[in-house]
Amino acid sequence: MASGRNGTLYIGVTSDLVKRVWQHREGLAEGFTEDHDVKLLVWYEQHETMESAISREKAMKKWLRKWKLDIIEKMNPQWNDLWPEIIGERPLSTIATVAAIPAPVAVPVPVAIPAPVVIPAPLVIPANAGIQPPTPREASEMRCAVDYELDSRLRGNDGVGGEA
Repeated sequence: MASGRNGTLYIGVTSDLVKRVWQHREGLAEGFTEDHDVKLLVWYEQHETMESAISREKAMKKWLRKWKLDIIEKMNPQWNDLWPEIIGERPLSTIATVAAIPAPVAVPVPVAIPAPVVIPAPLVIPANAGIQPPTPREASEMRCAVDYELDSRLRGNDGVGGEA
């Protein structure tokens, strides 16, 4: 997530990208992202397991800023907000699928590697689905219901630091 092109960056992990980005956009994610107006989804990648996602997040938080900017620009050179793509208002661009393509690995034959999937179908919400944003009470309950471990990690309370 970013505050704008070359602005403040934030790296986090979630099991529900659409929900978490919506929380950031609506100012429901308290702490670093709220303080620094970080509301644009400019890069993401999907992982097979939560453990691999958390491992990648921790590693990336130690990266130089230049490396983070390079990975964003490789996938999203214009720093477009990817929100419309992940909620189905705009088709997924070819640059948005780059992050889901795994690095080449030596695999013994005859292992079949499935095609990469950027966003599972249940996460794509058609614009005409009639889904309304939650009421303030529901939003408050959602904020309270976030898994404690992930919520504390997203606030940066894991000992690694909350900023990118």
